[in-house]
Amino acid sequence: MQLTKLAHACVRLAKDGAVLVIDPGAFGDASALEGADAVLVTHEHFDHVEPDTLRAALTASPGLRVWAVAHGDEFTTAGFAVHVYGEQHAVIHPDIPTVANVGFMIDGEVFHPGDSYTVPEDPVAALLAPISGPWYSTREMIDYVRAVAPQRTYAIHDALLSPIGLQVAEMFSGLAAGPNNASYTRLEPGTTVEL
Repeated sequence: MQLTKLAHACVRLAKDGAVLVIDPGAFGDASALEGADAVLVTHEHFDHVEPDTLRAALTASPGLRVWAVAHGDEFTTAGFAVHVYGEQHAVIHPDIPTVANVGFMIDGEVFHPGDSYTVPEDPVAALLAPISGPWYSTREMIDYVRAVAPQRTYAIHDALLSPIGLQVAEMFSGLAAGPNNASYTRLEPGTTVEL
């Protein structure tokens, strides 16, 4: 399986000629969905899904599938096994309503938590770890990565950071991955890795 980091929290997974896109939000562009067979959305915020862009992709590609899911659901789409974990977005502030948020374990290997610190019940080989956001806490991120204990960690949710902010986030993300001897990588948008 190949993982391509796109903008912000959007990733593209490919295997056996099939493509699955997760969280094609407003910080990317419509090309994220080109050639996709299925799309998963962790939650409703604009940086994770842009409804008009998604509607246009569905019109252009009638075979594209979008799933509505809940914690505990398991299904296969475009040849990818998906297990759904979590129910709530991380708290931004008590005055801001908390929305539903689910995370996706793909093929029992890669976990995308959306905007949450959901720890799946199953082992995670590759964790897509958020490194910024209005709800983000460095302390919680470090504890989260250590609790998940992945073999590899890839940074996501990074569009709000300046180059200096990215350096600081990378320092702390590396610290989080350290006790489990996990590798940590921040991929530039457009970079593909083999999982």
